[in-house]
Amino acid sequence: MILKNNLRKQTLLNRICAFFSHFFQQDDRLLLIAIASFVGIFSGLAALLLNNALLGLEHFLHEYRIYWWAFILPACGAALSSLFLNKVLKEGAGHGVPEVIYAVSRYGGLLRMRSAFSRIISSCLTIGSGGSAGPEAPVVMSGASIGSNIAKYFGLNDRQRVTIVGCGSAGAIASIFNAPIAGIVFTIEVILGEWSAINIVPIAVAAVSGTEVSRLLKGNQIPFQHRQFSIDLPDILSCIGLALLCFLVSILLTRGLRQMHRMVHHVHLPLWIRAAIGGSLVGLLGMILPDIMGEGYQAIRQMIEGNYSAGLLFALILVLSKILATTLTLGWGGSGGIFAPCLVIGSMTGLMYHRLITLVCPQVSWVNEGCFSLLGMAGLISGILQAPLTGIFLIVEITGGYEVIVPLILTSVLSSTLCQFIEPASFYLKELVEQGQLLRPGTDKRVLSDLTLKEIIDVHHTCVHQDMMLRQFVEVIKKTRYHYYPVVDKKTRRFEGIIYPLEIRPHLFNIPLYDAVIVAQIMRTNIPTATLNEDLNDVLKRMDRHQLSEIPIVSNARFIGMVSKETLLNRYRQELIVQTSG
Repeated sequence: MILKNNLRKQTLLNRICAFFSHFFQQDDRLLLIAIASFVGIFSGLAALLLNNALLGLEHFLHEYRIYWWAFILPACGAALSSLFLNKVLKEGAGHGVPEVIYAVSRYGGLLRMRSAFSRIISSCLTIGSGGSAGPEAPVVMSGASIGSNIAKYFGLNDRQRVTIVGCGSAGAIASIFNAPIAGIVFTIEVILGEWSAINIVPIAVAAVSGTEVSRLLKGNQIPFQHRQFSIDLPDILSCIGLALLCFLVSILLTRGLRQMHRMVHHVHLPLWIRAAIGGSLVGLLGMILPDIMGEGYQAIRQMIEGNYSAGLLFALILVLSKILATTLTLGWGGSGGIFAPCLVIGSMTGLMYHRLITLVCPQVSWVNEGCFSLLGMAGLISGILQAPLTGIFLIVEITGGYEVIVPLILTSVLSSTLCQFIEPASFYLKELVEQGQLLRPGTDKRVLSDLTLKEIIDVHHTCVHQDMMLRQFVEVIKKTRYHYYPVVDKKTRRFEGIIYPLEIRPHLFNIPLYDAVIVAQIMRTNIPTATLNEDLNDVLKRMDRHQLSEIPIVSNARFIGMVSKETLLNRYRQELIVQTSG
């Protein structure tokens, strides 16, 4: 009886599994939505873990910051972070987001499982000890890794896995900021780089799941409360000047980070010692200006509430000092992101701008300085990331500042647009673009990168020989369908040249020449060739440069086969359908 009951239960379970399997096969969006909800939950938990760990470490070290030797605390944290990443986990330091974009761009979103916790621990050590960096990029990498490995467990294909990686990123951002829309927009605008129906719904589900985890465990709190602002026309018009200032500061921060990385690259010291040097310099600077240390959210709260007492000169010093502290932390090997530093620098920039315009135009009744701090945050985020929608929705959600939406849009769009003139690629994408590694789904480069010459080569192409008479060649043309004929050596198959029948039409219609002309006399010898291990995109460029519709593939001068644009176009269309279907 027990055996029969067990068999009945197992049969019922198999039927249920078969039903759901068939159900999901009909429409994979349902499967993605189901997985997205779990990914959002786990990503949200990862974000909360890092946030609580940072608070705990900062609280633990707070009592030691009054001592003269406190400057070594950021040095120790950065050194331990570097040792953990480079020696224990064998991973290089980085911001996290570029690595996720690279995985999406080149490997269908494949990420190692250890990345789910590696950046959480390393960034906690760096930021918690006082390093000037943000926790957002590390949790993006953590959430993306969680999504990637869950997708791998369910055996999803590349397109589906990329969507789930985006779900992990959205859940992490939404959770750490309690901002679901910002999580969705950041993921689609920065991580995936494409707005498609197959992505938006699962990513939205993950963002909501991550947000609800945060609200359940931390409460539904807005990170930065502020008073209500009354916006007038002079305030809106002044945003043009603020956008210009945010643009200048964004370029300064971007190039400062890049130059610091290049300078440190020539310092021949172990990585953990470099990180310790950068951390100690931040510690020394922080003993004079404590607000530039850590993530700096407390200073933001004071500024947008209008309670920050810094004057114009001091605000300028704070902006430059925070930029310096961030470049020292990240440039010398610390672990973390630039989200939080951008928010802090942006709010300081807005405060500085308010001090300036009130000094220049004291007769104008300007809105409270907290409004300009809020707008400065949006301007800097939009400028650095070149993602205006992310800047707009992030600031609106984390501050509840819906009444400033008009100047917010103006500042974000202008700052982002101006930055694109000077820096064609954002901070996260610059290195990938320079190395040719940014391949968005559905683009020519991405489609071609997934094809190889081996997949499209015709190895059975009809060849002819140099000593063949024209009469024999004409017989070959009658029996084949090709528009070109490689000429190879009979014994060694060494490539000699190509015959294009259209180019020798006078010979083909001159019968007396059939027994007087050989192939060697009518072939073209100055034909570019390619090898099997070359990049398909490079080969295609060579064909375009020489106006060729086909190109011989050789190995050690021996003919292997032919690649034609016709075959390439057919495979290109098939691959494009695979990458964009859904």
